[in-house]
Amino acid sequence: MLAAPGDRIIVHAPRLGGHDRDGEVVAVRGPEGGPPYVVRWSDTGKETLLFPGPDTELHHHGATERVTAGA
Repeated sequence: MLAAPGDRIIVHAPRLGGHDRDGEVVAVRGPEGGPPYVVRWSDTGKETLLFPGPDTELHHHGATERVTAGA
């Protein structure tokens, strides 16, 4: 999974009935667009460091397709 600032991240809830989280990639710390990513979460406005797992989707800024972790 390769990201760039401006991409959207969605982390799906780990259990049924939970809430998905979404945020914006504000910085990429890994080499050549790889993780970890600094993400600003839409629900709190806080920025955290994220290593995406298999429950994570990435939507590239301006693209119509999505990328899932492990793909």
